[in-house]
Amino acid sequence: MEPFATLHQPIGVFDSGIGSYAAVRLLQGRFPDQDLIYLADRASFPYGGKDRQALLDVTAQAVRRLQGLGASAILMASNAPSVTVLDDLRRAAGVPLFGVVPPVAEALALSKSRQIGVLGVRSMVGSTELGEYIATASRGRGRASSFNASALVELVESGDFLTDPARTGAEVDAFLGAILAAQPEIDVFTLSSTHLPWLDDYFQRLFPGKTFVDPVRASVEALAPLTTAGTGRIVCAATESPVHTVSAFHLMLAAMGIELDVVVIGEERL
Repeated sequence: MEPFATLHQPIGVFDSGIGSYAAVRLLQGRFPDQDLIYLADRASFPYGGKDRQALLDVTAQAVRRLQGLGASAILMASNAPSVTVLDDLRRAAGVPLFGVVPPVAEALALSKSRQIGVLGVRSMVGSTELGEYIATASRGRGRASSFNASALVELVESGDFLTDPARTGAEVDAFLGAILAAQPEIDVFTLSSTHLPWLDDYFQRLFPGKTFVDPVRASVEALAPLTTAGTGRIVCAATESPVHTVSAFHLMLAAMGIELDVVVIGEERL
């Protein structure tokens, strides 16, 4: 399918919307000649609101779509499925598949109080897998508490963080303020949804004494052995729903100053 057929061994990157573009941006900066396919799976937003089986179904579909478009490796730039269903997806994937997980050990190493907060979506925060992962990663290092930040993720995917900064600032302030009122010792937070780094300016301005860690960088580095020299082109594939449309996605990209070729895909197009 054009324009994907013209790409050279592209790496596919996806999540349920604008969040994974942060990973695309990091990949482009780190490997400027690497061709990329960015899948914004807006039809499935939010990943964080789905139970384990539903999350496995939609992410498996996204992996199949990227393979069908020629991806030579795939980064699932979403923490929730990376924590809960990555092993299942890898067993079925025909190409190397990478995920993004909360950098608990790294955050605890940065923490002076040895107490951190893991911000993520509901399906991840409520999962048995995250509890086990945190217990292992924090053992002997300190305490990690997880918090459902789905409301902040919605601020990003809706575009409100661009169009309504006053509301966004108020919601970020109220959300983290409530956490810190209950657990004031927390001095480091992991931004364990790829949507959350888009709010970094708000975090830094409103909570200047805290540290916020983006987990995507480590995943980008893990892809280094699989990168190839292409033309550095990015092609965006997008799915849509009546609520999360591609036209709204175009407006969001424009507001962020991002210029991309966007190809709308769906079952009938593959």
